[in-house]
Amino acid sequence: MKLKHIFAAVCLMAAIGPKAYAQIKLTQDTLATPIVGFSFSTAFADNKLSTDNGIFDLYKNPMLCYGLEAGYKFKSNWLALVDGSLVIGDELKDKAERMPAAFSHDVIPIVIGTNGVDANASCYMRALTMRVGGGKIFTLGDKNPNSGILLAMYGGIQQQKTIFMMNDENAPQLQNDYARLYDHKRRGFTLSESVGYWFMSNKANFFNFHITFEVTQCWNHSVRDYVIDEVMNLHGPDNTKYFDMLYTVKLTWMFPLKGKTAYDYYFF
Repeated sequence: MKLKHIFAAVCLMAAIGPKAYAQIKLTQDTLATPIVGFSFSTAFADNKLSTDNGIFDLYKNPMLCYGLEAGYKFKSNWLALVDGSLVIGDELKDKAERMPAAFSHDVIPIVIGTNGVDANASCYMRALTMRVGGGKIFTLGDKNPNSGILLAMYGGIQQQKTIFMMNDENAPQLQNDYARLYDHKRRGFTLSESVGYWFMSNKANFFNFHITFEVTQCWNHSVRDYVIDEVMNLHGPDNTKYFDMLYTVKLTWMFPLKGKTAYDYYFF
């Protein structure tokens, strides 16, 4: 009876032994997870493809963008994304020529404050952008199936205008309702195409990023009832439809909200 038991145990071990040994062979799996991130980018407006008096003609390049991103990465490496960014542009070009009523007629034009001295007025571009989009990660090997070439597309809205900042001086000619005459406030639809590299670490949740190059088309129109711009020879409603082409290099630091990548066990 004992011999039969020993023989049965040996047969059982022989049957399951190879399967148990094969469990040490692991293959990493793709991860499905929500993602949040912070982005920084530098944008340049195109001169040749943009319409006259668009972003390129109004403001100096480049623009700096700071943003937040959220989305979901599926196990298939498809992405659903939403982001928003604050765009900080450089100074308004030819500001004294555009609004001569607000500046003095000195050799170096200035904005004179109510106390009779230079108000040190600065005229900078600011914009807000909100977008939704989707993309796909194309892996480059088996070692990290959560990383690879990223292709994405976004659609959204953008609002831009000139911000007037004075150095602790009151200058009513560039404040309140008067500022609205000169701020070139515009709003419109944007479409972006993006290509880059998406990296998610196998070991650390804090070393995940994607770096991309984006091409953005913006269709904007003025939202002010009355606009004054002497360079544009404009005194009244601005009915022009503007098109801007932007090129952006963007770095996003990501935080997956579902831990590290999982592992699949293969048996043979």
